Amino acid sequence: MIFALFGPPGSGKGTQAKVLVEKLGIPQLSTGDMLREAIKQGTPLGTQAKEFMNKGQLVPDSLMVGLIESRIKAPDCAKGFMLDGFPRTVAQAEALDQMLKVQGLSLGAVVSFVVDRQELIGRLSGRLVCSQCGTSYHEQTKPPHKAGICDVCGGPVIKREDDKPAVVATRLETFLASTKPVEDFYRAQGRLKEVNAVGSEKEIFQRIVTAIGGAR
Repeated sequence: MIFALFGPPGSGKGTQAKVLVEKLGIPQLSTGDMLREAIKQGTPLGTQAKEFMNKGQLVPDSLMVGLIESRIKAPDCAKGFMLDGFPRTVAQAEALDQMLKVQGLSLGAVVSFVVDRQELIGRLSGRLVCSQCGTSYHEQTKPPHKAGICDVCGGPVIKREDDKPAVVATRLETFLASTKPVEDFYRAQGRLKEVNAVGSEKEIFQRIVTAIGGAR
């Protein structure tokens, strides 16, 4: 089983991905997590990517394709995997199809999370994250019990550079301008499944399962 979760920053892909991993037993390939780990370790790819992410710009295709190509060859991907945050451009989508074809594989459904722009801005501007374990919070809807301290590991809770208000609008505009064609690419192939990503986590999860089931 190979499928992708697709949508703008703040649409809830990461939250739903973790639930899907638990239920389906396949790994989540989150480009966001993979990039942040590369930045944390100070790898050459991480150093290059950081400059783009801090400006709210997309990481170039060449960096993203190399990251994914290496990851999907790992043993834990043998029974399938779920892509979160990739592909974000038509060039990435075409490269992904070629990568999979070489290995005798193919991408199934592409689940597109649909959220109103103003809702996204509210979600992103208030988002907080633990710098140690990655647990997500929100200034208004889900603050940590103790300000600045993670409920899970006790690490410092911060606002990421790419979630600051000045960068949020740029991130969304960049997404709309650069990645909208990807939806058209997969829609033309009959693989795009749009899901309303506003509601409770359980409601959204059920919509995703339905979308995936309908694509099989």
